[in-house]
Formats: sequence, C-alpha cells, structure tokens
Amino acid sequence: MKILVLGGGVIGVTSAWYLAKAGHEVTVLERQAGPALETSFANAGEISPGYSSPWAGPGVPVKAVKWLLMKYGPLAVRPGLDPAMWTWLVQMLRNCTSARYAVNKARMVPIAEYSRDCLRDMRTETGIAYDERSLGTLQLFRTQYQLDGIGGDIEVLKRFDVPFEVLDRAGCIAAEPALARVADTFVGGLRLPGDETGDCHMFTNALGALAAKAGVDFRHGVTVKEIVHDGRRATGVSTDKGTFDADAVVVAFGSYSPRLLRPVGIRVPVYPVKGYSLTLPVTDAAAAPMSTVMDETYKVAITRLGDRIRVGGTAEIAGYDLSLRPSRRAPLEHSFTSLFGAGGSVEQATFWCGLRPMTPDGPPIIGPTEIAGLYLNTGHGTLGWTMACGSGHVLADIVSGKAPDIDVSELGIGRYQG
Repeated sequence: MKILVLGGGVIGVTSAWYLAKAGHEVTVLERQAGPALETSFANAGEISPGYSSPWAGPGVPVKAVKWLLMKYGPLAVRPGLDPAMWTWLVQMLRNCTSARYAVNKARMVPIAEYSRDCLRDMRTETGIAYDERSLGTLQLFRTQYQLDGIGGDIEVLKRFDVPFEVLDRAGCIAAEPALARVADTFVGGLRLPGDETGDCHMFTNALGALAAKAGVDFRHGVTVKEIVHDGRRATGVSTDKGTFDADAVVVAFGSYSPRLLRPVGIRVPVYPVKGYSLTLPVTDAAAAPMSTVMDETYKVAITRLGDRIRVGGTAEIAGYDLSLRPSRRAPLEHSFTSLFGAGGSVEQATFWCGLRPMTPDGPPIIGPTEIAGLYLNTGHGTLGWTMACGSGHVLADIVSGKAPDIDVSELGIGRYQG
C-alpha cells in the first residue's frame, strides 16, 4: 500500500521503518527541517519499561498540591481559558483511583517491554548507534517514606516478570559510584537492571537514514493542513506543498494530533504537558552518573549520554506554550547539583523544552479509527522514546492486516468511546 506517515519524530520514524519493512510504499511528512526536532529532540534519554506508569494514580491530587507548593517542585499549572485543558484535567482526575491505575499500568508495561525488545532486535539487525547504554535505571529515594511506599509498584513488576532490585544506600552506590560523594542525601533505591538509555534525537536521525535507504520518502518542511477523506475512507492529506494521495494515513503528530483529527470528527483526549531538560558536558566522568538516576523527590531524570549528561523533568500544564521559563530550570539544576554537581557543568548547559502528548489515563493510542485507512500512533506522554519501536511495530502489523505479537486491543481509541 501507499502510506503517508504524518510526523517525523521518533514515533513517526519508527512507524515508517516498520511499515517499509512490511513492504509498503511510505512517505513521511514533517514540518521541521529534519527528524526529531520537536518533542523527540532532547528528552530525558530513558528507555524504562519498568517505570512505565500513568501519571493519574491514587494520591496524585494531594501530591499535586504539595508539588505546587515546593520550592523546586516538579509541577506548574498555568490555567487559561482553553476548554481542552480543563476537560483533560477532569478526565485525568477520574483516573486517579487504585483500580484505574492498575488497569492503565497493565496496559502500558507490555507495550513498553515489547518496545525495548524490538529496539534490541533492531540494534542487532542494523548496528544502529545512539550513545546507548544497557546499565539499568535507578529510582533514588531521599526519604524512608518514599522507600516504604514502593510496594504497589513492586507487585506490578512481579506480575509482568520485570527484574528489579530494592537497594539500600550501599547498593545504590554500587550501581552508581558517584553517589558515594552525597551518601547522606538518600536512603535507598529501586533499580531496574533491564532498562536502557540513549539519545532519542540521534537514534531517530540514524533510523531515518536507514529508512531512506530502504525506500522511505522523507519530505521535510511540509505543513499538513488537513486529512482528505470521502466520509468513509482517508485518501490522503492536503499540505502547503500540495495534496498527497495515499491508501492509508498514519497520524503521529504527538500533541498536535487533536487539532488535525478534530475536523474529520475524531476526538482524541491528548493534551500537551511541557517538559524541560538541560544538556551539559561531562567534566569529571568519575563524578557523573553511569546510566539514569531518577530523583524521586523532584521527579527529575539524570542520564549519561556519552560525553554529555541529560537532566530532564518537570511538568508544566500551559497549553501549547513553548517559552523557556527560568523558573523551570531551577528544579533541574538543583536536583543535578545536589547529586552529581562535580560531574558536569550547568554553566555550559543547553536549556530546552518540548510538549509531551499526554492522554488522561496514561497509555498511548495506537490503531485504526472509524474512518477506514486512517490510523493513530500518538499520546505516548513521557514514554515516547521508551515505547517507540514497539508502537511502530504493532502499528505496521495492524495496517498490514497482521496480528501483532502482543495484544494491543485496549490501546485503541475505542476505550474513550461509549
């Protein structure tokens, strides 16, 4: 089939790769000048299936108030008159129950685990390199209260046979030796040895080059205006560079997916939640992290990427605003300097932000729509990099009429209908 993939981030490019491998004629339309120049550009660098959890969970409303009051809190809300923001927030609050959290996490972990396996297979097949490391991730707890509260997450990890280690202070230092310098700042951690790290922008560009060699046609600098359809079937898209015809259209537009889909009568509850990051050079390798350390108190991930360190986190609910707010830089710098301050130079850091496409329940939206030939691969939130390869693979299987390797029936848009 002749297939259009809309969006050149990590979700769009992995979708194009697997569609091309399935034998389809694929064209990717991307408004930026190259791949992964928006949300995929400078994310936290984690590939963490075991930490794949919905933001909506029991106790989150109370925690949100606490985060808003913290000096270096991970959450900022800038209320406006956007009805979509309030609708999304209400839907998210409805998912803040133990029962909904269990259902939603159970939908997220399998696609994340499958995605990591797909990525490993891709590395073996292609030799793709992206400053990757397979040294696990460490969730670091500064208080005993945090450490004592991980029972629920451990039960889910056991349920899905995800390897894990509950570590005391000495165990954390054994996993991340640089933490010995600040041993008095934490009490323990939860380590997932099967998790990985890597530069998402580097990966997406490398995979895009491989996909182009495999026949994928990348059209950069093309702004998609609307989906063309006859009321029953999608037949292409109109753009500022003309109309592109196709047998199928895949929407991988991230936070902008709702804007494109609304005119054709499809409403997806995806809303942008802005995240920030710092990228800084390693100045002392012995004082830098080995892999990813997730600072539970400030919800900040600190990741080693070759000779750089990526510090990512914070959540700002402010619509499609892409302004860089200095107040959001402070939590990132505080978390990093309190743990690995001697390992990298914050004075030389590059400050960045991107819009995470969040669903109110947590899992992404993958699969067909009520319009024949129109498919979705969006709403991955903070886990686009973690879930990219698996999402692209199952999407290609669905488009090709093949049963995916895992059951993704509960990831479709139908879960919001009826």
